[in-house]
Amino acid sequence: MIDVVVADDHPVVRAGLRAVIDGQPDMRVVHETSTAEELLRWLDGPGRADVVLLDLRFGDTRMGGAEATGSIVRRHATPVLVVTTYGTDADILAAVEAGATGYLLKDAPTEELARAIRSAAAGEVALGAGVQRRLLGRVRAPGETLSARELEVLRLVAAGRSNDAVARELFVSVATVKSHLAHINTKLGTQSRTEAAAAARERGML
Repeated sequence: MIDVVVADDHPVVRAGLRAVIDGQPDMRVVHETSTAEELLRWLDGPGRADVVLLDLRFGDTRMGGAEATGSIVRRHATPVLVVTTYGTDADILAAVEAGATGYLLKDAPTEELARAIRSAAAGEVALGAGVQRRLLGRVRAPGETLSARELEVLRLVAAGRSNDAVARELFVSVATVKSHLAHINTKLGTQSRTEAAAAARERGML
């Protein structure tokens, strides 16, 4: 029996995931929570699971899914399967780099979710079809894609941060930020930070 923990801040989503999981003959939900912080407290205590199903964003709480993934992998070596509505390059890369075993979008078919949980429990990579297409596109056209740090810079720029503010938040120099922006403009074929942010949104990067 595969023991699964569900972490999502929407009760309806948790109920839906529980219904799918408990409906499978070889898996069950052993705990559910609405915050990443509570999830970590449970795992740090008596909690044990074979797979953690984790959303990427939890409302106004401090810890997001990517950060929680890193902590879970470091402290417990439990496979983390991200199940979220966020399918941009930045979100996928953040989760994968944090150590997520798999990544699915919430509109994935029930059968795909069940397969992904079994794969994660077996230590195998479990990526949804849509996520695989995005990652494959990055491999096929590396010159047109942005690195994780470039995406991080562009996300802050798109949120209205100045170069100085981006530098302070990422603990780098303003010159480094400008260098990243120059590379971003070259890759996206844009002429300014505003154009770059707009182009990235159009292409689903942000």
